[in-house]
Amino acid sequence: MIIGVPKEIKNNENRVAVTPGGVTEFVKHGHTVYVQSTAGNGSGFSDDQYNQAGAHILKTIEEVYGIAEMIIKVKEPIESEYALIRENQLLFTYFHFASYEPLTHAMIKSGAICLAYETVEVNRTLPLLVPMSEVAGRMSIQEGAKYLEKPMGGLGILLGGVPGVKPANVIVLGGGVVGTQAAKIAAGMGADVTIMDVNLNRLRQLDDFMAPNVKTQYSSEYNIREAIKTADLVIGGVLIPGAKAPKLITKDMLSTMKPGAVIVDVAIDQGGCFETSKPTTHAEPTYVVDGVVHYCVANMPGAVPYTSTLALTNATLPYAIQLANKGWKHACIDNADLRLGLNVVNGKVVYEGVSQAFGLDYTPVAEVLA
Repeated sequence: MIIGVPKEIKNNENRVAVTPGGVTEFVKHGHTVYVQSTAGNGSGFSDDQYNQAGAHILKTIEEVYGIAEMIIKVKEPIESEYALIRENQLLFTYFHFASYEPLTHAMIKSGAICLAYETVEVNRTLPLLVPMSEVAGRMSIQEGAKYLEKPMGGLGILLGGVPGVKPANVIVLGGGVVGTQAAKIAAGMGADVTIMDVNLNRLRQLDDFMAPNVKTQYSSEYNIREAIKTADLVIGGVLIPGAKAPKLITKDMLSTMKPGAVIVDVAIDQGGCFETSKPTTHAEPTYVVDGVVHYCVANMPGAVPYTSTLALTNATLPYAIQLANKGWKHACIDNADLRLGLNVVNGKVVYEGVSQAFGLDYTPVAEVLA
């Protein structure tokens, strides 16, 4: 198979979808890999390293899309890429369709096969989302602590406090991968942490292994309303695979929060879990609503591309090899986990969460694989 690795062009996105080590694996299996020049620079991988691994270097993104049967990316295609995508071309990347309707319609129109990292599922876990959720969860505290500083618009609170001065009060919404990693880092920095979830079994698990300064609480509208009144930092880390995130903090709740408090919406890729959330970039990461600082960067791991690229490609490469070796259809027939990654196929929406998000016709995936 001919594989294309374009340079990511989303704002401040420095990750790359395939490392030189990944190229070596593809070539070993008899595939041809084309990498756009400088695609790996942001993650610390040079064109020479790709060349030595067996890749062919192309100058432009148009050349990469034009020659590849399978495009492997990190982030969803942006508007300038839509016209480059052609019928029957396989795209393997994060899509997060439910958060952006124009992308969904563009991919339907293209006739391409869109296989989304974020909906590949193994035993009710999301193996291609986990590594980036781990990065984003840990980063959420790092960024939250920064924006709590007074020069950044925050309350002027040190997350861990000092002897004789209370630490910050951190509320984490969601006890999944993001929430767990956020709570670990916040606790390690000495904050007073409460992690909230609707799954009592998960709360029991968290209660067993979290540090003593992490408390668990059942997540309900009433409990959230009460908790955020005294919160200095709120992390939103809820996820419904392939669908829009629920709005857990509404606009009217903001008025009850402290001016200068910070909220970090890690669910922004799926539409955000705060009603006042809108996607931001690393260039302009925050904005203020009712005195509350909002950090809603849609590609948080892009700020630490070396770590993120290695973590992501460790997870995606085995699936990418299957797709290249067998072709997308046979790979998805043979692997039920990979099959769940199919979202849009030849103009048909085959993932129910995406069809429900925008009221689009739904086609069972079995029909397109028949």
